[in-house]
Amino acid sequence: MFFSDLRIRRRSAWLGAPAQLAAGIAVCIVAPLLIHTASLPLGLHDPEARNTAIASLIALLMGFSLHRSVSALPGTQESSGILPGYLIGYGLVLTGILLFRIDYSRAILVLGFTVTLGWFYLVYLLTQRRATLMLGVVEGGRSDLFTALGAVASLPLTLNQWPDGLDAVTADFRHDHSDAWEKRMADFVLAGIPVYHSKDLYESLTGRADLEHLSENNFGALAPLAPFQLVKTLIDRALALPALVILSPVLALTALAIRADSPGPSLFRQARVGYRGKEIVVFKFRTMRMAIDADHDGGRDRFITQAGDARITRLGRFLRRSRIDEFPQIINILRGEMSWIGPRPEAKALSEWYEGEIPFYRYRHVVMPGITGWAQVSQGHVAQIDDVKTKLQFDFYYIRNFSVWLDLLIIAKTVKTMLNGFGSK
Repeated sequence: MFFSDLRIRRRSAWLGAPAQLAAGIAVCIVAPLLIHTASLPLGLHDPEARNTAIASLIALLMGFSLHRSVSALPGTQESSGILPGYLIGYGLVLTGILLFRIDYSRAILVLGFTVTLGWFYLVYLLTQRRATLMLGVVEGGRSDLFTALGAVASLPLTLNQWPDGLDAVTADFRHDHSDAWEKRMADFVLAGIPVYHSKDLYESLTGRADLEHLSENNFGALAPLAPFQLVKTLIDRALALPALVILSPVLALTALAIRADSPGPSLFRQARVGYRGKEIVVFKFRTMRMAIDADHDGGRDRFITQAGDARITRLGRFLRRSRIDEFPQIINILRGEMSWIGPRPEAKALSEWYEGEIPFYRYRHVVMPGITGWAQVSQGHVAQIDDVKTKLQFDFYYIRNFSVWLDLLIIAKTVKTMLNGFGSK
């Protein structure tokens, strides 16, 4: 059970999921339909209005399901799934309408989509924004994991007192608890208070995997299932070619702008470590002055970009902030060397350094590296060892918990990152 599921226990019934959906249908579909058809000769019997109402209902149901699925992912708030969920739902319905040439009212559909976003963001503000998880912590083991987490109020538990108002209890199941504590934890479950392994709950709340030791995924294996990776690779390459065609004007204009902004080639090539530890050449738009880019004798420090780095050109700062500098890596996807989503490939020199400093670092190469990833949208750009350890926790979590929903969330957060420049240097 994830954070959003835990917090729902403390809400009033009228704000629960069924009530949200029912009210959403009334506010987002019925109300726009009545407003629009009030001025039509046929009123509610207008075929375009009726078709659009049915289409809007299907879109809302699809969007609600996607919204809830994405919002249940680790380290997320319920608002994270609103925009991607309903955008996909309404987008698929509109695609179907256009493909089958169904008569519809653009005004009702646009109004319904706009009201839907506003309604569910309002619901989020009323139900989740200020919610705090009341978590009881059983003594022993790594019970201190939750003391520094935001939106979590942790209460150390004692055997001689029964706490009130708890949403959940956490305990380190690997710790040798006394018989009295074993009975008490059973009492919590019988009283309707869920008890979770501290390691699993911590990972669900933060979206970061434990680095104490290598840990299996949900299927009991260290590596993601091969069929999943195969399907993901096929989808990656199927999307890469049309993306390259669609983005070609942007790529061409960016290349010309780079040449005009500073001397040197538009593209930058760098040896990085890819899938299964194999060396690959990654393509990027050049964002630094050529004199520095051409220097191959600066050691690993030249691969580390600092905040306000003087090597970055004026245009380069914009390209990094918007992530447009990563677009040429679509070529790497077509070559079968990268994915759209996965752990970012590190420069070879940095990767070798990290491997010598961090246990299990090589494990991140068990999946295809990506243009964007869970660590990039959750943490941003890092290079120092302590920060890289945290980044590795995010990468390991992605590897262990790969799913379509997690990829959708990463896509949504990537768009947000491109707009606000989070983590760029």
